[in-house]
Amino acid sequence: MWRYHPDLLATPVPRYTSFPTAAEFTDAVGAADMQGALERTSGDISLYLHIPFCEQICWYCGCNTAANNRQHRLEAYLESLHREIALVGRKLAQKARAGTRVTHVAFGGGSPNAIHPTDFVRLIHSLTLHMPLDAPTWSIELDPRTLTAPWGDVLARVGIQRASLGVQTFAAHCQEAIGRVQPDADIVAAVELLRRSGVTSLNFDLMYGLPGQSAEDLDASLTRSVHLGADRIALFGYAHVPHIIPRQKRIDASNLPDQAQRFAMAAAGHERLVAAGYVPVGFDHFAKPDDPLACAMQNGTLRRNFQGFTEDQAPVMIGLGASSISSFPEVLVQNNKNAGQYRMLLSQGILPASAGVRRSAHDIQLGKIITGLLCQGEARLDAATPPETLHRLEPFLTRGLAEITGDTLHILPDGLPYARGLAALFDPYRQQSARRFSSAV
Repeated sequence: MWRYHPDLLATPVPRYTSFPTAAEFTDAVGAADMQGALERTSGDISLYLHIPFCEQICWYCGCNTAANNRQHRLEAYLESLHREIALVGRKLAQKARAGTRVTHVAFGGGSPNAIHPTDFVRLIHSLTLHMPLDAPTWSIELDPRTLTAPWGDVLARVGIQRASLGVQTFAAHCQEAIGRVQPDADIVAAVELLRRSGVTSLNFDLMYGLPGQSAEDLDASLTRSVHLGADRIALFGYAHVPHIIPRQKRIDASNLPDQAQRFAMAAAGHERLVAAGYVPVGFDHFAKPDDPLACAMQNGTLRRNFQGFTEDQAPVMIGLGASSISSFPEVLVQNNKNAGQYRMLLSQGILPASAGVRRSAHDIQLGKIITGLLCQGEARLDAATPPETLHRLEPFLTRGLAEITGDTLHILPDGLPYARGLAALFDPYRQQSARRFSSAV
C-alpha cells in the first residue's frame, strides 16, 4: 500500500499533541502564569484528571505512574486532588456567569480504576460542587485486568459515555514480553461490563512493534478487536526509549521488529481496519463511521490535544493532578511531576504549576500549520515560511508524498505515514534540538 522511505523516517519526531511540545517546557512558567490564564479564561473548557497509579506497572509504559501499593500515599494524593479541584473551581466561579462552562471531563493515568470506586464517586461529587459543569461528556481510561463489577455500577450512575481500554495485544507471548498479561476473557468481561454500563464509544489501545510480535500476531489482535466491537482503535507504534523510561530496560531490545517491519505492520494495520469499515483518523487512529471522532474527521473539525485526536472543540483544557498539563491559547502549563511536591504546594493553597511555555504569535501560527497537517491533511503556508523549510519539503514533494497547490500544502495518500515528519519541518525547535522522540512510524 505505502512505499517505505527509510531516510524520511530516520529522525524521531514528537507526536504533536501540543505546539510547542512539552520538550520546550521550562521553569520560567509557573503558578503565576496559571493564575493569569485562569483569570482570562471564558467559554468552553475541558478538564483532564490524572490518576498516577496502577495496580501493576507494565514495562513498556511511559506514563507518569506508580504502583498503588501504599494506601496512605494514594489517599494523600486524592486529598490533594480534591484541594486542587476546589482551588481551580474557585478561580473559575466568577467566570461562570460570563458563559464559562465545562463541556468535557476525562480521567486518565495510570489507571483511574486503580482507585476504589467510592473514591471515584467522591471526585465526581467534588467536580460537581466546584466546577461549572454543563452536561459534560465523560470519558475514562481503564485497565481491563482490574475492572470489577462495582466499577460498572459507578460508571452507569455517573453516565460515562466513553471509555478506553489498554489492550495493547491479544498475543500471550507479546503480553509476557512487555509485562502486561491479560487473558482474552478479561477483555471480553470488560467490554460486556462497559456496554451494560452505558458506554457508547469504546476505544481499544493497541500496539505494533512489540518484542517478538509478528505480522500475524498483529492481524489477529486487530481481528479480535473488530469482533469485540471496538468503536475506536488507536494503533500506536511501541517507542523503546529506555534511556528516558528506565522500566523499559526489562524489555529485550534484541527481539524488537526493525524499522522496515514496523512500517509494514503499520501499513497492514491501516489496510485491515479500513477494510473492516473503520474511518482512518490521522495516521494511527480509526473509528466507526458513526462515531463522533470519525464524524469530526469527515466534517473537518478534528482537533488534537493531550489525549490525542479529538472532536472536542473547547479552546481551553485544564489539567488536574500531578504532571497534568493545561492548555490555554497563550500558554501551556504543567503541574509538578513529583507527587510529594504537588501535595506540598496544594497544602499551602498554591497552584502546583511548575513548568510550561508561553506561546508567541509565531508559535500559534506554526501550531495551526502542524495541526492542519495532522488533522486535515493540509495546511495553508504562511507567506513568511522560511525558504529552508520549503527546501526541506523537497524529498516529500518529489516522491509524491505531498504537493503544494497555490499556498496550501497537501499530504497525498501515500504520504500519510510521513505526516509527523512533514509536520516536524515546521517546528523550529526540532531543527536545533538533539532530544530524541519516538519513531515516526
